[in-house]
Amino acid sequence: MPIKLENVAIAVRDLEATISFFTDLGLTVLGRDTVSGEWADTAVGLDGNHAKIAMLQTPDGNGRLELFEYIHPEAIETEPTLPNEIGMHRVAFSVDDIDDALAIAAKHGCYPLRGVATYEDVYKLTYVRGPSGIIVMFAEELQKNSSGS
Repeated sequence: MPIKLENVAIAVRDLEATISFFTDLGLTVLGRDTVSGEWADTAVGLDGNHAKIAMLQTPDGNGRLELFEYIHPEAIETEPTLPNEIGMHRVAFSVDDIDDALAIAAKHGCYPLRGVATYEDVYKLTYVRGPSGIIVMFAEELQKNSSGS
């Protein structure tokens, strides 16, 4: 059976702030809607499901995020995810310049959990605490197209 990843869905506390964060990083909004009704209750498995949603796409067209802000039932606040917790962990993005990505994140009040690390002279990596506590990883490849140099 062929299978492909469609998107990653994230429930957020503030849809507009989260859209702003990800669009500043280069994602584009493909569409927005407010969903509710029996079909939504059945699909999500949550009675009275009513949410504002937005679908965002990465510039390469391969990655999508679906963001939800629940209207009903009321969203449940949780502690921000820690890197070693079981469950949905993080969203990762390749970036051309990690410093540029960090500057954009900082404009949204989002900063690295600890700093920027270098993995075997291959990648510069960092985890940022994004909107609604989402962990966002930025990875900059250090040896880009070395065959052309």
